[in-house]
Amino acid sequence: MADRLMLLDTASLYFRAFYGVPDSLKRADGTPVNAVRGLLDMIARLVTDFEPTHLVACWDDDWRPQWRVELIPSYKAHRVEEVVPGGPDVEEVPDPLEAQVPMVREVLGLLGIPVVGVAAHEADDVIGTLATDAGMPVDVITGDRDLFQLVDDAAGVRVIYTARGMSKLELVTDGWVVAKYGVAPSQYADFATLRGDASDGLPGVAGVGEKTAATLLNRFGSIPGIIAAADDPDSEMGPAPRRRIKEALPSLAVAPDVVAVARDLDLGTLDLICPVTPADPDKVVELNDRWDLGSSAVRLVQALQG
Repeated sequence: MADRLMLLDTASLYFRAFYGVPDSLKRADGTPVNAVRGLLDMIARLVTDFEPTHLVACWDDDWRPQWRVELIPSYKAHRVEEVVPGGPDVEEVPDPLEAQVPMVREVLGLLGIPVVGVAAHEADDVIGTLATDAGMPVDVITGDRDLFQLVDDAAGVRVIYTARGMSKLELVTDGWVVAKYGVAPSQYADFATLRGDASDGLPGVAGVGEKTAATLLNRFGSIPGIIAAADDPDSEMGPAPRRRIKEALPSLAVAPDVVAVARDLDLGTLDLICPVTPADPDKVVELNDRWDLGSSAVRLVQALQG
């Protein structure tokens, strides 16, 4: 079987599992396990359908890095539950899910699936680094459209988009992005910067929506090209977008660095090969029973074994 790397945007998936699987699923002590069970079942389905030889659960070691906040203070500000001076802010997470996040990490480790995070960086940055020059085709599993910027048919990188649910997975390729947004994936980060994203607290350019952003990028190529055109009285840019771009110059000077995922983190030496069997299969069975996971962990082991 040809090598293929699968990169899981883990938080995106366990949030989706939490909201998609009934919270009536609980351990004997009353602790909900719907997110854990749902995530394991998702991974089992993905491994079965897409047959990766290499698998990584990418982790948010810092879901709101300070260096991004310093550039755009509103970045994810509406999701902050508690500000932690000198440390990562606490994200607003429903209590029944918050209790399950350590469980997710424990069971993935027990199964032998590498969990990779980097201080002061989000899972997106880990994904961007591992997807770049991977030396094999890459499937990025996420419900976050920001990662469309990584799509590259020539490099074999695609996104398996989960936003519509596991029964309606979308395979995001170069052509898909062009058809959906009118820009190439290599332009998607600039497109998102211009459009903005209220869910991430990114302001964008006032008055510039998706259609205008795509038109500007198709005409001038990139944000630097758009800024240069706005500054050139002889360019073909109309008066309204010219004014809007000039008014947004302070934001456009920093927002691209916030939106672009890192591709060059030092991740050290990693063993990314899919585990065929857990180091201690008996512990997996014991944990599956103790946490009332309904055989979800066992099913994932079976999927990894092919």
